[in-house]
Amino acid sequence: MINGLLPELEVVRKDFPILERTLAGGLPLVYLDSANTSQKPQCVIDAMVDHLEHHNANIARAMHQLGAESTEAFEAARDKVAAFLGAPSRDEVIFTKNATEALNLVANTLAWPGPYQVGPGDEVVITEMEHHSNIVPWQLLTERTGATLRWFGLTDDGHLDLTGIDDLLTERTKVVALTWVSNMLGTINPIAEITRRAHEVGAIVVVDASQAAPQLPIDLAAMPAEERPDVLVFTGHKVLGPTGIGVLWGRADLLGDLPPFHGGGEMIETVTMGGSTYAPIPHKFEAGTPPIVEAVGLGAAVDYLGHLGLDKVRDHEHAITGYALDGLATVPGLRVLGPLDAAERGGAISFELDGVHPHDIAQVLDSKGVAVRAGHHCAKPAHARFGAQSSTRMSSYLYTTPEEIDALVDALEYTRSYFKLD
Repeated sequence: MINGLLPELEVVRKDFPILERTLAGGLPLVYLDSANTSQKPQCVIDAMVDHLEHHNANIARAMHQLGAESTEAFEAARDKVAAFLGAPSRDEVIFTKNATEALNLVANTLAWPGPYQVGPGDEVVITEMEHHSNIVPWQLLTERTGATLRWFGLTDDGHLDLTGIDDLLTERTKVVALTWVSNMLGTINPIAEITRRAHEVGAIVVVDASQAAPQLPIDLAAMPAEERPDVLVFTGHKVLGPTGIGVLWGRADLLGDLPPFHGGGEMIETVTMGGSTYAPIPHKFEAGTPPIVEAVGLGAAVDYLGHLGLDKVRDHEHAITGYALDGLATVPGLRVLGPLDAAERGGAISFELDGVHPHDIAQVLDSKGVAVRAGHHCAKPAHARFGAQSSTRMSSYLYTTPEEIDALVDALEYTRSYFKLD
């Protein structure tokens, strides 16, 4: 028995119907691509189907019973997400299309006049390990405003290089944007320390929690104010929810001072031909018909995680990641990119296998029923830092078993023999 695994793992797996699937040739599915998208428990599927079958209507605009029910379900999902994050206020929770849109919302609105406007002479600081969604929006912002983009580099073992933090974070720094957990290296970053240092120089901190929210307990209200990010985003489909919905949490005063990102229905207070005034948060940032049924599904997903317990999920991820690192270490010619200590990382493990292209590895593993990811994982700068054009990535989650890790290792040994590497 591996210490830390969910004691009810067999029961949990039965909540995910897709895990019962067999692939071509009768092979059982071994799903190790959860950092890309998680599988969905039956309760999420049922909640979305029930809404579509019995409550489907647009929100806020209909004075009939279905409209009221749909509005209630949508706003109940906001309450659930606020509780999931420990948000000080439900009104600080904005629903977006995904984490990418949430990051673009912040980067774009910071270009407009206001107390947080970024302009010439200002600096935006990111890191070399970011997903492209937390690089490109800041490149666009600095290009458009004349600000300067700077970044934390990486150490050889896949951590942020903080040795130059005093030179990097200065009175010119307006924004620090970084990932909590790397989607490629798996590294868990010291968010509290960096946030505190950024706040000392008057910068706002934007955290991409797309890989953190699925596996780490988050309680924003419990964080000391100096260590609490100003903005935190994540995406629904990585926390057992559906695609098409993301979350932006932000400090109420900051969101109140930022201009709208999209213009249209429901984000307004009043409209005349001469101008418009805007609704208060959260509605100011939710123009048009929102992802209603997706919000219902996300609400069911965070309910499920809350019932299971994020502490248990974190412990399971730590245990299964340690087991995976040990197993991968037995494969000759395999190099893991990122920290080798499971306590310092999340469940995404990228690796190279000498003599075999990552796409070939993924195809051979797929022939054995093992689903992994191959490519640059939208993290080309991080790959370049380690001299890799691309990599293969396995990623576990709360439903991953030791037997599935064994199947991965066996499939990698088969890959070596297939390409005659012995």
